[in-house]
Amino acid sequence: MTPLVAAAVLAAAITHASWNAMAHAIRDQLLSFTLISGGGVLIGVALACFAPFPAAGAWPYLCVSAALHVAYMALLMRSFSLGDFGQMYPIARGTAPLVVTVLAAVLIGERPDGWATAGVGVASAGLVGLALWGIRGSGRRAQRPAILAALATGLAIAGYTTVDGMGVRASGTPLGYVAWLMIVQGVAIPAYAFRRRRGGLLPQLRPLAVRGLLGAALSVTAYGLVLWAQTRAPLAPIAALRESSIIVGAAIGTLFFKERFGIPRIAAAGLMVIGIGLMLHTS
Repeated sequence: MTPLVAAAVLAAAITHASWNAMAHAIRDQLLSFTLISGGGVLIGVALACFAPFPAAGAWPYLCVSAALHVAYMALLMRSFSLGDFGQMYPIARGTAPLVVTVLAAVLIGERPDGWATAGVGVASAGLVGLALWGIRGSGRRAQRPAILAALATGLAIAGYTTVDGMGVRASGTPLGYVAWLMIVQGVAIPAYAFRRRRGGLLPQLRPLAVRGLLGAALSVTAYGLVLWAQTRAPLAPIAALRESSIIVGAAIGTLFFKERFGIPRIAAAGLMVIGIGLMLHTS
């Protein structure tokens, strides 16, 4: 992983944590994710006008990924509605890197070398430790449905990360791939919201439109950077580095949601820095 790729993934981590925080801040989660998904469709259509059309071999991956993304959004809405941002976000993101490492090795024979493996392991230890600390310190909020929803979200993340790693390489165009992914996956939640709320949906969306569309732009930017990075480096280190968004999310939770940062999160941040250094050693 080169420094340029690492910088792109770190930028994706910051933008990803930011849009997740914006989604969490909107109390009605269905409205929040309707705006983000619908905004993603609009951005995808705009990008598709300028980007090359993905190669035929990428479309099976793209369709599977779209289904996994819809499941991810539904599970993320569920976990955000049940628990604190500072608890749910680390659990959801922290479970993904190790699962991606296994899937990449099994499905595409992509086995990181010793340094990268050590980096993934150290970074994941920090992330999992932070997630477990969140469960322990949350008292009554650490209820089983919320935790299970967050863990299932992490499995969905690992699934679409692996599928997209293969799909974007087969597409021949990272920009075209992300454009059509946003279009295909983005219609499901708005369609569901319209069916549930019908005539009342648009008046409810209007006051939140600016925040929701900004969240959509951040979401597309974050994943576009990750998809580009996946054409330049192995999937496992990218997945681990991307989840440094957990540290950003913890900082956002402290600054904006008045959630305690604490020594465990500082320790997790330190392990992430060490893990990043080990992953970059391969360059």
